[in-house]
Parts: sequence; C-alpha cells; structure tokens
Amino acid sequence: MSDDPRDLAPHDRADSAGPAGPPPPPPSVYARFETELRVRPDDIDMYQHVHSSRYMDYVLAARFDQMEHGYQMPMAEFARLGYGWFMATAQMNFKSPLEMGDRFVVRTWIEKFTLIGVKVQFQIIRLADQKLACDGWFDYVMVSVETGRAVRIPAAIRGKFGV
Repeated sequence: MSDDPRDLAPHDRADSAGPAGPPPPPPSVYARFETELRVRPDDIDMYQHVHSSRYMDYVLAARFDQMEHGYQMPMAEFARLGYGWFMATAQMNFKSPLEMGDRFVVRTWIEKFTLIGVKVQFQIIRLADQKLACDGWFDYVMVSVETGRAVRIPAAIRGKFGV
C-alpha cells in the first residue's frame, strides 16, 4: 500500500471537504494577542444586549492594549514619531449577543501589510461559553499627523509587528 495521499480514495484524503469540513486555514505568520474586557452598563442598548457600535470600541480598546503590551510600541510612540492610524474599512459579523456583565476576550492578529497599511482580523469570544460574539477585520492606513495624508510604513515600524 502506498503512503502517497494522492493514492487514497477522495473520502479518505485529509484534504477532502467531507464530514469534518475543510482543512483549517494555515497559521498566521503574525502573533495573535488577546485582551480580556467586560460588558459595562453603558454598553447595553434598548434590547438589553451590547449595542453594535460598542464592538468596534472593544476592538479599538484591545488594539491599544496590545500595541503596548504585545508589540511593545504604544500608540503614544506613533504620535511621538509623527504617525497615526486611520481606519479605512471595517467588516463586522455579529454572531451571538453579549449581555450585561459578560466577560469576553478580543483576539486580534495582522493578516497582511500593504505599503501604507495593515489588515487586522479580530474575534470577540464570550468567556462563559466560548461562543463567538463577533468577528471581522479592519483596514488601517498609516498617516502623517502633520499632513493627514497616507505614508509608507517605515521598515522600523513594520519590524515591530513581526512578532
């Protein structure tokens, strides 16, 4: 019998999209960071769950924490160097509502770089049951604080993200 997976019947091959589903995506080349947060009373909307706009706030708060503790480059350092990040695009997929008092983790990672920006993926996971509350991505563009225009990401800054 051959050890070559191409010799297996399609239903026996690991790359088959059978009952177990498709193979998992390749691991990210960039680190994933997590920040734990808790739903506050002012996050709740009239339907008694977290208002959709707060999920964006959660990701932004987590990124500030992760820039300082994960990448070792707090946002204040970008400002000191004359740079900032503008959000160009946001995609948010709401899966399961967060409610008053829920503790959750915001997990983020860089998917890719462009010359002037970065795509950051995220997941918000409720800790009590490990349910995915929201996922998506943000495209950020690096800008000069002085001009407000997009600039190329300097190699030294790009290197900070290579963890």
